[in-house]
Amino acid sequence: MLDATEAPIELSIVVPTFREHDNIAPLIEWVRKALPGVAWEMVFVDDNSDDGTSRRVWEISRTDRRVRCLRRVGRRGLSSACIEGMLSSGAPYFAVMDADLQHDPALLARMLDTLRKGQTDLVIASRYIPGGSVGDWESSRVRISSLATRLARLITRQPVSDPMSGYFMLRRDVFEAALDRLSLLGFKILLDLIASSPAPLRLAEVPLRFGKRHAGQSKLSTNVMWEFLLLIGDKLFGRYVPVRFVAFGAVGATGALVHFAVLTALFKGQQAPFWLSQGAAVSVAMVFNYSVNNVLTYGDMSLRGWRWWRGLASFVAICGLGAAANVGVASFLFSQETVWQLAAVAGIFVGSVWNYAVTSRYTWRS
Repeated sequence: MLDATEAPIELSIVVPTFREHDNIAPLIEWVRKALPGVAWEMVFVDDNSDDGTSRRVWEISRTDRRVRCLRRVGRRGLSSACIEGMLSSGAPYFAVMDADLQHDPALLARMLDTLRKGQTDLVIASRYIPGGSVGDWESSRVRISSLATRLARLITRQPVSDPMSGYFMLRRDVFEAALDRLSLLGFKILLDLIASSPAPLRLAEVPLRFGKRHAGQSKLSTNVMWEFLLLIGDKLFGRYVPVRFVAFGAVGATGALVHFAVLTALFKGQQAPFWLSQGAAVSVAMVFNYSVNNVLTYGDMSLRGWRWWRGLASFVAICGLGAAANVGVASFLFSQETVWQLAAVAGIFVGSVWNYAVTSRYTWRS
């Protein structure tokens, strides 16, 4: 008879990590104690941490083959990390949890037992049902979480107390049914899974008392919240217009304001020649647009180091052609006696589509 370390894997626990070196060993030990008699594995998906996180996992994996690491280079994002981790496993059940020891591994056995009964598709560890708690969060974070939860309910299509939870378990077939519809945006894969499922899911919730972070740093940031809004937008209207294109256009509109601010400051404020002022304004606006898009629109694949400069060069070259297309289309329509405002809008639209389509292919290689 096979013991739990030799039997076919029943549960794959996917743990996305970034700079979690000191949390790896304690988390693995907690899981060992929480799942006696269960054939489990832990898949750490590390976004190329610079603190030796992946090396620590590999060290442990040499003595425990249930532990392994996927190290991603040039890719970032919690949602995509979870998806890659699940795709790397053949287990019939998947769990997702954080590495910071704020998610109690003792809940894993209860969640697995619930799924084994066959009446549930997805089990969520919820902070917002009786017995659950957000721990020692500051009031500002509680308010942010409450707002995010209300926004999330716009796309869940069914009642769920904690759609923003990062701790849950599901059956493999549920994941595969939603896979082709997943957005891969943001940091809340649970919300993406619920919103992408082709049919309402049979949900169960268990109370989670959020623990204290053992080591490392919180990943909550302004950029993370922006990615959350992109996910909401993608599920609401992404089937009609790519949400990245909307974000790209919003950044471009802001860049136009930057352009006019620089032009006014130089031409009117400093009495510089118009051609010089316009050239400087164009240059500053292009660098602004590229920098902001790199952080927000393409935050999950943002360019750094020398790749940032290479990306800037390709962005400027592509947008230069886009500007030419803008002027060409607008001038042609104007020559055909089109109302000048409509001709201008058409030129802007063509230029924007060109800039988005080509930079997404060659600058950020999405």
